[in-house]
Amino acid sequence: MSKIGSRFFALFAFTLISVFPAHAEFSLFNSPVPSMDSAPKFVPADQAFPFNFTQQGDRVYLDWQVTPGYYLYQDKIEVNASEDAKIGALTMRQGLPHNDEFFGEVFIFKKPLTVTVPIVHATDNSSLKVTYQGCADAGFCYPPETISVPLSAVSGSGNKTTTLDMTNTQNSSSTLPTTVAAQTASSNSNTDVSSLADNWWQPLLFLGLGIGLAFTPCVLPMYPILTGIVLGGGKKTHRQTFKLSMLYVQGMALTYTLLGLVVASAGLQFQAAFQHPYVLMGLSSLFVLLALSMFGVFNLQLPASIQTKLSEMSNHQQGGSSAGVFAMGAISGLICSPCTTAPLSGALLYVAQSGDLLTGAVTLYALALGMGIPLIIAAMFGNKLLPKAGAWMDRVKTFFGLVLLAAPIFLLERLLPEHISVWLWALWLLVSLSWLYHISRTLQPGKLASALGIMAILGLSGGAAYTYNALLTPSVKAAIPSVEFIKITTTEDLNRELAAAKRAGKPVMLDFYADWCVACKEFEKYTFHDPSVAPELQDFVLLQADVTANRPQDIKLLMSLNVLGLPTLDFWDENGAPMPDARLTGFMKPAPFLSHLAQNQLINSQN
Repeated sequence: MSKIGSRFFALFAFTLISVFPAHAEFSLFNSPVPSMDSAPKFVPADQAFPFNFTQQGDRVYLDWQVTPGYYLYQDKIEVNASEDAKIGALTMRQGLPHNDEFFGEVFIFKKPLTVTVPIVHATDNSSLKVTYQGCADAGFCYPPETISVPLSAVSGSGNKTTTLDMTNTQNSSSTLPTTVAAQTASSNSNTDVSSLADNWWQPLLFLGLGIGLAFTPCVLPMYPILTGIVLGGGKKTHRQTFKLSMLYVQGMALTYTLLGLVVASAGLQFQAAFQHPYVLMGLSSLFVLLALSMFGVFNLQLPASIQTKLSEMSNHQQGGSSAGVFAMGAISGLICSPCTTAPLSGALLYVAQSGDLLTGAVTLYALALGMGIPLIIAAMFGNKLLPKAGAWMDRVKTFFGLVLLAAPIFLLERLLPEHISVWLWALWLLVSLSWLYHISRTLQPGKLASALGIMAILGLSGGAAYTYNALLTPSVKAAIPSVEFIKITTTEDLNRELAAAKRAGKPVMLDFYADWCVACKEFEKYTFHDPSVAPELQDFVLLQADVTANRPQDIKLLMSLNVLGLPTLDFWDENGAPMPDARLTGFMKPAPFLSHLAQNQLINSQN
């Protein structure tokens, strides 16, 4: 989430809280940089991720010993068999969640990893092509590596057992991967609980969401009916009532938990696809439709025929009995009313993107438990403790619609220019706080109405001031000199541009860039276009080599300059002489970047 989005969301949450209390160097440039003693030094990929493999019968075990301070991307691990072989689904543990502002939620491995590859059929000439990619914690990414793994013959019966244990010593950079698309894991066990531990607040958030959904206008009126189902038409003690209502809620929670598991399993197979721009736009459109259903534009629910069949199944169950109440709870979880379908669908989309089975199950269980708490209260104490139906229930429904409208902005921030994101957040904040002010005007005069009105006005004023300052940024940037790079793709392009720069008497900076390099994007966004850096770069000939595709000419260019990974910045002086001491690997903020240029006499010393 961007800083703008975070601040808008925090401001909106504050105003509503009272309404609803409930990189490294090769031999060519091996000289250390005297002024950069604290800069991290990076090792080659085969040292960062030592790789070996073992074949035992119809199983191949791929092993990576991840060096501390480095990590592998789960969705970049891909295994393909040669034409004369066939493999089954891979098995690996779930990675640790890792979030960045450019790629969103991804999964990584920071500890040794073993991937099991079932071999359905292979000959003695068969092989596997293993592709992987990783980065350093310090902000340095390696190009995709591809290793060829030879196989021993395996027949369809799997009777032949051979063992092959070799350690990779080949230069993997000489082999070009055909694709760096994500290959997902089939993980039937060893579900990593770290995701849930890192996001301990998530079940609590969905518990609160469930409680809120219980007070929407098409759910609350059902509680007298549901109470009759639980009690079975007879008087029971508080203990019996609590037991039966808990069974009903557990039945409903079971349905929701299974939904969470199914959707999270799909997320494991398609988590990489969720980062595609078309998928993000599709999800955003879906969230908008869900929000419109909460605003009453249309009703989103199961077809009437399916609801009728489920209701008939529920009516056949015996009310008041443990088994019957549990079964009715499980069935009722499928009879989604128009008020709950939209938030439930949004929750399932969120779980699908996480791709974590345990988190998905616990999250949806907490949602169902939250929806069941008011039912337990109604069953034990009647309707005495529940608020009466009224216009406030429509406000709850509208609140959830506004929350759903924030989701598309979070998703589209990765695709839209910053000033457009500012406008979207400003519009969302204006609508939300205007709605809050409208609520304050419809309440009976008193302290609550006055407090809500004051908060809405202050929120609108603060949001308008912040938006105004944020929207001034483009005009400020317009005064900053543009930073334009000359694109090169081959060593011939580089030599030609170096010769031209030498004739012009200008220094050269070469930026190695790739779409999969987070730190490269940070250089683009935070350093090169900084108001203090951009003017200094006007005296340089700026070159950029985009090696995203890892094509043969990209590999040749990287190897000709002994570039280990990205980001890497190389420099030549005004006479065309290379400056190995000035090489930069890893991201650097504007101030130290300028200091580095000054210390290497590429610009005048900074004050």
